[in-house]
Amino acid sequence: MYYKLIGFTQRLTGAASSSACSPQGLKTNIPSESPTIIFAPTKVVSQSGPVVNKVPDLQKIFQASDEIPLHLKRGVPDRLLYRTTMVLTVGGALYCLVALYIAAQPKKKLIVPSFFS
Repeated sequence: MYYKLIGFTQRLTGAASSSACSPQGLKTNIPSESPTIIFAPTKVVSQSGPVVNKVPDLQKIFQASDEIPLHLKRGVPDRLLYRTTMVLTVGGALYCLVALYIAAQPKKKLIVPSFFS
């Protein structure tokens, strides 16, 4: 026997196999023809001319065995990024240590003047 959930009462009731296999009255509607294309695919044409493949040149640079670390192979921009990252890392670590030192200091007692004593 098949069961179907009644949405209003939230209870199960007996049902035929066709209505139990398509819950809440949903039916499978397969369209007889394909839908029309709203946005036709367009071919992007390069404005600057033919595209140059840079992969072989980059492979030569990165696969050369010249004892330079991989993250510094492209020269000055890589060195600049690396050094900036290191400076920010060391600066952040120092800032955290200073904040930890300040947080570890005991608070000074607040002196409240007593006018009513």
